[in-house]
Amino acid sequence: MGLNNSNKIISTDQIDCSGSLKVTLALAASPDISSHPTDIVLVLDRSGSMAGSPLVNLKTGAKTFIDIIDEATDSSQDGQIGSGSRIGIVSFADTAIQNTQLITSVAALKAAVDGLTSGGSTNHAAAFTEATALFDPASTNAKVIVMFTDGKTTAGPDPSPVAAAARAMGITIYCIGLVGSDGIDPAVLNDWATDPDASHVAITPDDAQLEDLFADLAANISKPGATNIVLDEVVNPDFIITSILMPTKGVASMINSTTLK
Repeated sequence: MGLNNSNKIISTDQIDCSGSLKVTLALAASPDISSHPTDIVLVLDRSGSMAGSPLVNLKTGAKTFIDIIDEATDSSQDGQIGSGSRIGIVSFADTAIQNTQLITSVAALKAAVDGLTSGGSTNHAAAFTEATALFDPASTNAKVIVMFTDGKTTAGPDPSPVAAAARAMGITIYCIGLVGSDGIDPAVLNDWATDPDASHVAITPDDAQLEDLFADLAANISKPGATNIVLDEVVNPDFIITSILMPTKGVASMINSTTLK
């Protein structure tokens, strides 16, 4: 969320010495979750390698994530995901199941997380399939999958095409990786996740860090959008600004012949 990108577009690639050109400045930003309802599916690895402290810390991290989204959507931890947003839980091992639908009850979400038990192999393709199936294609809510896993695919087909199909549907995918007993391939998580990888993939070798990773991700998804942005644009002294057009949002003013704000 927040400020996504900025760009400058010039109307021509060359002009003569007395000519003119149009320069368009643009900023793209996302609103916060309270004004931009979001459906989030937490996809949680419960394979055999998660036994012990990894599963305990995963549950703590997932419940912290739920609490942060709860508060971000309506400014209080009141036990209900607000403002039209929802969360669903999918878990996976040999296969995947939808532990909840997309719901708003924090108690029901946490109960689903607490009910997870470890055992079996790791079927990421099934996990992505079940997660994608939770979303309503007719809904205008933003759609997010948070995939957590501690290892490589050991069951089912190649998950990469399934993740790619989800992204093609407009679903944003984040990946949290724990380096488990059979290792984890960062390149695979980068392939599944939405670009850029730096803001959509996090990996740790220490399961004690899972709560922090889930908390950071929840804050990233829900943080307030960019506001009160000031852009100072100075052109090369070989050029002058002859006029400006008002932006679609905000205001613009010419400070002098080479500077606008």
